[in-house]
Amino acid sequence: MKALLLAIVLQSWSLGECIDYALEHNLSVRQGELGVQQKEISLNTAKNRRLPGLAASASENFSFGRGLTADNTYSNANTTSTSFQLGADLPLFQGFDIKNDIRQNELNLAAATADLEKAKDDIRVAVAQAYVQILYNQELLEVARGQVAQDSLLLERIEAMCEAGKASSAEVSAQKATLAQSHLNEVQAEGNLELALLDLSQLLELDSPEGFSVKAPSVENLQVQLLMSPEEVFAEAVNIKPAIRSGQLKIDFAQAGIDRAKGAYLPSLSLSSGIGTNYYTNSRAPSAAFGDQLRNNFSQYIGISLRVPIFSRMSTRNSVRTAELNLEGEKLQLETLRKTLYKEIQQAYYNAVNSQAQYRSSEQAARSAEESLELVRAKYETGKATSTEYNESRKRYLEAESNFLQSRYRCLYQTKLIDFYRGVALDF
Repeated sequence: MKALLLAIVLQSWSLGECIDYALEHNLSVRQGELGVQQKEISLNTAKNRRLPGLAASASENFSFGRGLTADNTYSNANTTSTSFQLGADLPLFQGFDIKNDIRQNELNLAAATADLEKAKDDIRVAVAQAYVQILYNQELLEVARGQVAQDSLLLERIEAMCEAGKASSAEVSAQKATLAQSHLNEVQAEGNLELALLDLSQLLELDSPEGFSVKAPSVENLQVQLLMSPEEVFAEAVNIKPAIRSGQLKIDFAQAGIDRAKGAYLPSLSLSSGIGTNYYTNSRAPSAAFGDQLRNNFSQYIGISLRVPIFSRMSTRNSVRTAELNLEGEKLQLETLRKTLYKEIQQAYYNAVNSQAQYRSSEQAARSAEESLELVRAKYETGKATSTEYNESRKRYLEAESNFLQSRYRCLYQTKLIDFYRGVALDF
């Protein structure tokens, strides 16, 4: 088992694989699945209320001491009696309570299933966010390592120039300080990547992030796509998103609750039947044999009972009022969910628009900063630029490259998130 888990961890994960694994192993999702199973049991219980009930009973009684006899005198006597009964009852009409109970449990199950899908959607988004953060930190680490390599080569050149008398020891010391800063940036980038890997591994419920890595999608030629308007996205999302579906089901559940509460105004009718027998002994008189008494005392019964509610101390009326208030509350909750969804889509849309604009501008800024750094580095290697000029140009490049990498993955994620609201699988 440990070997299998190690093999799973050591592979590079795609976003789709991460999402699938999280949906299978995440504790929140598994708790939601247990909730659905509980609702299924409740529905089964409600449906079985239509079945007859069957129960068997037996009793044994002892009596001793003085008691009244048949000739109206008192005497000491010991008696025993044994009885056996088998009874059944069948609800014929319960004011539609069973029907409405089944309806409510069906709606409750459907709502729980929608809530489970909503939890899965939340996990999908959380995994995608953590995945993108890993990709971003991986790119930053590559940039930091590349800068360390360049600064190391540059230090070797300056040291060689210093030995040849073409550079001063101060320039060597300045380049050593620059290299030390590059090493520090590399260490920080490694730490940030490890934390991002830890976050995603915890979402996947992995025991450890050791050996865990993700596959980087191809974003070198990322195309900025045309976005649908928030209104168009909302028109599709409102019909498919599980949160909205759950809210509508809860309104139906509340409506069924009103019908069930009103059912208490109606009469109820039930059918009952049974069989029984008994055995009796008296210490002052002979008793028939046990088997003879059981046969002779055998009896059957069947009955029907009607219960008509007349006055329930206003409890039924208040139950109906409470159910009506629950319905109004669920309607308000659904409206809140719709507005929340629209706000999320609006926010995602404008984030996507801004990320696309930032991606375009940051790409140009990063390329310009890279060209500028190359020019300053060439001058620095030949002694035509100071270490301060080089470090400032290097700092501008690192900031521009960081902004570009962040905007590139942010643009990728935000545009995919818009499609996710439309029901498209979240993957890249």
